[in-house]
Amino acid sequence: MRILTTAALALAFTAPVLAAPPAKPARLGLCAACHGEDGMARIPGAPNLAGQKLDYLREALRQYRDGRRDIPVMRAATGPLSDAELDQLAQWFSAQNPAAPHPPRAVQ
Repeated sequence: MRILTTAALALAFTAPVLAAPPAKPARLGLCAACHGEDGMARIPGAPNLAGQKLDYLREALRQYRDGRRDIPVMRAATGPLSDAELDQLAQWFSAQNPAAPHPPRAVQ
C-alpha cells in the first residue's frame, strides 16, 4: 500500500511538468499586433498578458466581446471570436512567461 501511495504522489507532482503547453491559437495574429505573440506588449498603453491568470483572461475577453468592457478596439478584435477561440487565446497568454518588457516601437 505504501508503494502505491508513493507512486501516486510522485505522479501527481510530475504531472504539471509533463503537461504540454497550449497550441498557438489560429487567431493570435491580431492580438499579437498590440500585446505581442509572447504576451509582452509591443505598443504603449497595451497591457502585458503573459502569465496572467487563465480565468481572468478568459472572462476579460468575453467582456470585451460582449461589450461589458467598452473598449472599441478590443470589441472589434474579439467580436467575431467564439468562446472556444477566446479560451485558446486565454490559455496561450496565461501559459507565457512574463519577461522584461520590450521597448515600444516608434510610431511613424
